[in-house]
Amino acid sequence: MKVPYSWLADWVDVPWEARELGSRLTMSGFELDALEPAAPPFTKVVVAEIVSAERHPQADKLQVCRVSTGQGSELLQIVCGAPNARAGLKTALAMVGASLPGGMEIRAAKLRGAESAGMLCSAKELGLSDSSAGIIEFSADAPLGISVRDYLELNDTVLELNITANRGDAMSIIGIAREVAALAGKKLAEPNAPAMSEARPPEWGSWGDPPAAPRSGPIPGASITALNNERFPVYLDAPAACPTFVGCVIRGVNNRATTPLRIRERLRRAGVRSISPVVDVTNYVMLELGQPMHAYDLAKLKGEIRVRLARPGEPITLLDGKTIEASPDVLFITDQEGPVGLAGIMGGQRTAVSAETTDVFFEVAFFSPQAITGRARRWGLLTDAVQRYERGIDPTQQQRAIERALGLLISIAGGSPGPVVVTQSAEHQPKRAPVRLRRSRLERLLGASIPDDRVTRTLEALQMKVAPISEGWEATPPAYRFDITIEADLIEEVARIVGFESIPERDALVPQQFRAAPEEIPLEHTILETLANRGYQEAITYAFVDPALQTKLFPDRQGLALSNPIASDMSVMRVSLWPGLLRAALENQRRQQDRIRLFEHGARFVVTAGATERLARESPVGTTLEVDTLAGVACGARLPEQWGVPRDMRGPADFYDVKSDLEALLIATGAEKSFVFEPAALSCLHPGRAARILRDGREVGFIGELHPSLVRELDFTYSPVLFELDLGGTMSGSAVQTSAQAQQ
Repeated sequence: MKVPYSWLADWVDVPWEARELGSRLTMSGFELDALEPAAPPFTKVVVAEIVSAERHPQADKLQVCRVSTGQGSELLQIVCGAPNARAGLKTALAMVGASLPGGMEIRAAKLRGAESAGMLCSAKELGLSDSSAGIIEFSADAPLGISVRDYLELNDTVLELNITANRGDAMSIIGIAREVAALAGKKLAEPNAPAMSEARPPEWGSWGDPPAAPRSGPIPGASITALNNERFPVYLDAPAACPTFVGCVIRGVNNRATTPLRIRERLRRAGVRSISPVVDVTNYVMLELGQPMHAYDLAKLKGEIRVRLARPGEPITLLDGKTIEASPDVLFITDQEGPVGLAGIMGGQRTAVSAETTDVFFEVAFFSPQAITGRARRWGLLTDAVQRYERGIDPTQQQRAIERALGLLISIAGGSPGPVVVTQSAEHQPKRAPVRLRRSRLERLLGASIPDDRVTRTLEALQMKVAPISEGWEATPPAYRFDITIEADLIEEVARIVGFESIPERDALVPQQFRAAPEEIPLEHTILETLANRGYQEAITYAFVDPALQTKLFPDRQGLALSNPIASDMSVMRVSLWPGLLRAALENQRRQQDRIRLFEHGARFVVTAGATERLARESPVGTTLEVDTLAGVACGARLPEQWGVPRDMRGPADFYDVKSDLEALLIATGAEKSFVFEPAALSCLHPGRAARILRDGREVGFIGELHPSLVRELDFTYSPVLFELDLGGTMSGSAVQTSAQAQQ
């Protein structure tokens, strides 16, 4: 997230320079990725006014402008080809001797016979935009002669911060300002701007019935008034997913107006492109307050808005032109003709705002993180809104955000606003429970004693309500802190605000407790070293795998699906270590490795419902088991390439080569005679080259060559030979405990 220093300073008195601020934020959990200037360097560029503009006598596309810099009565003659150059316009003038980005030096010149004492500059020429259609335009009250760098505060610095996934509240200017205020012991301020008001309890509507009478009259703390009583009906059919929806109709908007340069500049520094007044205002409020917004073209909305779950396969065409089909767990914003928005992710194309839009319906809603998380990744969407909704936004500031947006939009593009109408299901609003912090636990985890009053001040500086109790404190987090739920969270907050550097380093004093190490159970490092000595290399693969590959290998085993996968090919928990090892072997083969020996020690996850293997049969139906497993794959030449290896030993490894490796491993148990290799069938293994491994009659593993059809489908050069052992049953001779037994 990009945070302009000057914008942050509007909200809090920052006592540090940008670089030190970045260091302090890094130590408090917000890593500084970059520190950049707001604009590239340039000199001798001032605010000037075009007094007159006449067509060049020898060039149709050029104008001869008389320009004033406010320094005396003498006017400068500038030849300009910009289509928007006109009398009365205040713009940027690069004087003779000016230096512009890209190494351009401005000199007096003669263009088609006309003298030109400088250059009128576009935003692109000053490094403020990637493209521009004309010279830069300043407001009519811009002071003449002032340096453009000073006028636009271009000596500003932009901090690029890495916001962790648990801190959605910090993905805004106000969020970072809260952190700075807590670190510096300062008070949080609010900029003097139209429609910035304190949050107040509105007249809530019912989520099941038509909204209650909307609030009308002056908007609290704002300089605008609801000029009509028009409202658009909203119904919440999925209140658990969307407990709050705030809307407002505004008519007579001029969406062709020019967004003020100050707002466009702040958007640019935050990494957002200026588009139109309506879109710019929604982006500005989102960056400032962390509340995503959406604007609909009111003329394109039909009937009423309903917030509901999608029907199976229901389509919607999004703003980017992509048409998707949603599943029933996806939240839609709809009108009488169908979906108009993918809630919390992206609006629909049918009701999109355009340059011709004159009437707008503003939407500001709170969507539960559980209703948004993971949905956008299904279609490869990553929007600013979804990043905030997935992490969790402030559920109490929707009215504040819409009032801020109304004030900004009316000041830019005019319009007649209706009342702000709030529809809410109070019972589904998130509530923050108090969290207990014990003094003894705080000292134990930090290794230092922090005075009680310092702890209290720290938690209160983070906007928590703190009450003393006999053991320490009870703190109630603010509504926007979704990440504070347990005692350890409060300890972390105290540590990062007090400062990790101020906590002395000392060794933790804890009793040493040694586990029993029976002689008949080999140590883990002995097992792994045995395989390493036989030419295997240890691999570490993800515990979540490609469901398609896992189904091909184990069609009869149920995998545990992830509710929020990081990718579509990593969306189920592995029921075996083989999918990850086979994928790793393929990647090595693609890199011209013709001899592959890999093993892995890790957990696999067995869902007992419908499973057929021994562990599942011995556990209650519906239990998920985490099984300690050792697995390996061998593919390619039997021995490493070497001049002294006989020809008959250069062929690919087969079943018996890997069986000998396993037998060497089983010797480490000291009870190798209790193991038996018995022919058996497994769907992913070659029908005549597979065996199960028994210990005292109990199945503890499998070994075999990959099925020929899978060898061809996966495009292996040589047939891989696989093995997998249940370490609990193999090394100790006893079955792995079920999760229920482990808890007892």
